[in-house]
Amino acid sequence: MIGQGEKMSINFSVRSMTLRLLSLVLVMLATTAASFGQFRVAITIGPPALPVYEQPICPGDGYLWTPGYWYWDDDISDYYWVPGTWVLAPEVGFFWTPGWWGWGGDAFLWHEGYWGPSVGFYGGINYGFGYFGVGFSGGRWDGGHFFYNRAVMNVDVTEIHNVYNETVVNNTVNRVSFNGGNGGIDARPTAQEEAAARERHIAPVAAQTQHLQEARGNPQLRASVNHGKPPIAATAKPGEFSGHGVVAAREAGAPYKGAPRQAVHPNDLPPIERPAAPNSGNAKADKKYQQQQNKLYAQQEKDRQKLQQQQEKEHQQLAKQKANDATKQQVEQKHQQQTQQLQQRHTEQVQHFQAAHPAPAPASRR
Repeated sequence: MIGQGEKMSINFSVRSMTLRLLSLVLVMLATTAASFGQFRVAITIGPPALPVYEQPICPGDGYLWTPGYWYWDDDISDYYWVPGTWVLAPEVGFFWTPGWWGWGGDAFLWHEGYWGPSVGFYGGINYGFGYFGVGFSGGRWDGGHFFYNRAVMNVDVTEIHNVYNETVVNNTVNRVSFNGGNGGIDARPTAQEEAAARERHIAPVAAQTQHLQEARGNPQLRASVNHGKPPIAATAKPGEFSGHGVVAAREAGAPYKGAPRQAVHPNDLPPIERPAAPNSGNAKADKKYQQQQNKLYAQQEKDRQKLQQQQEKEHQQLAKQKANDATKQQVEQKHQQQTQQLQQRHTEQVQHFQAAHPAPAPASRR
């Protein structure tokens, strides 16, 4: 596991690498579906809808389909599309359980996908091509060979003969790409899926990790660029982002809303909004209210400056200590959490102030 991480290209950000390695370690240690392969990132908006695309033809016997998904890049504060692709199964009898995003109460959690003897819970997400929210209907293992369901999989029967045809009814047309939260899929793991999470697993293989890196390095796959309609939606093989095996998305799964940039330091926050001065006709009351408002906002500005100075001091200490990139990323994550907590506290202060000190009412006319 760690060896694979060490082979990642230097262009792959340290924090993204750390998060992925952490999730892979959790994959090996997980004991329940609820805690399986999770990591938390400080984003509160879900990924874009899954794009509409066709499955490229299977490149050969033994390849299993791994659906495309949106992944998060901290360096650019944006989601990017990891194209669906065919991957050789690491072991006979193993299936792929896709990763999925889920709301964790205050931020989104990524649950890493894995290989195993049965398909586990993947958030109820309808990834298509056999992964319609529960289980997998795209094929089965029999006698050491994988048999493809032609009703679901795009297979050339002149090249691959171990096929069958079993109609799959999929009445749910849903492109939502995350579980829980506002607008997410409402699904929980079944007893069978929880049992699958306790089986022996294999983390994403090297080809899948390299495929992810390739996607991250392609600006056209960023959600802010393609608006939910990636030009490379799927590939015939991992990492092959050009040629006849590449399939573009036909359309976005839903109108693109975009992901807000996450403030890391107080200086990244927008200016404090100050409402217009009251004009009730009672100059004395208006002046008093304005003074109370100004006092609150002045204190909030001081809070921002104090936290900014504290964080800058920590930056200087890191520079003196010649801290490694992993330590710097950990500190930046802490700074981001501090900044978001400060912003939330200030919002609550304004709400409490307005509730306790209503603006002067306009003087009544006689």
